[in-house]
Amino acid sequence: MAFMAEQPFHASNIQTLATAVQREIERQILTGELKAGERLSESAVAVRLGVSRGPVREAMRALKATGLVDIVANKGVLVRRIGFDEALDLYDLRSAVFGLACATLARRRIEAQCLVLQENLRRMEQACVESDKEAYYRLNVAFHGHILEFCGNRRAKSVYESVVKEMHLFRRRGLSRVPNMEASLREHRTILDAVTRGDAEAARAAGRDHVLSGKKRFIRTLDQAGEETPAATRRKRA
Repeated sequence: MAFMAEQPFHASNIQTLATAVQREIERQILTGELKAGERLSESAVAVRLGVSRGPVREAMRALKATGLVDIVANKGVLVRRIGFDEALDLYDLRSAVFGLACATLARRRIEAQCLVLQENLRRMEQACVESDKEAYYRLNVAFHGHILEFCGNRRAKSVYESVVKEMHLFRRRGLSRVPNMEASLREHRTILDAVTRGDAEAARAAGRDHVLSGKKRFIRTLDQAGEETPAATRRKRA
């Protein structure tokens, strides 16, 4: 009897599996299940996920392109480790891209999109009143995501998301993800006000300053946690 496959062969099936593997490894990196500097064995990952090594290899290449892993000769695949200086570079890049997205959205000024942002902000205010940091964090991420989606610049959205993922690689124990909800909330109100008024330059400044303020809070939180950061670099770049 001739062998009959359950499904006809198509190259997209392999690609789909590689994409699924990539997403799972990415999830493990971003949640901290896989630590910065940790070696990823193709065979071990394949066994753990119940797939062959081919999709794992393709997934690793894709993750290297996104900046989440390094492929090092004689060492294999390592979860990428970034230092303090590079983390600051990422904040600066993120501020420029987010400012651009806010300005673009203000020029478009679509009423339905503004209403979505207003509702998101209302829920952030409620989370702040209730001191619910987890809810605030999720809503904060959603607010930024809406702006990048609504601005209509797909390249800006792609770059922004890539930068945010890389920033997860700079992990520190015991750091609050939202060390100052009140300050963050005020900055979001300023962004939305500029977008609603259609003031592109004010929106750009508000979006840029919001991320740079987050950078300053990030440095202060490291200090409070007793983390070592280069003092000279702080003074120069904060």
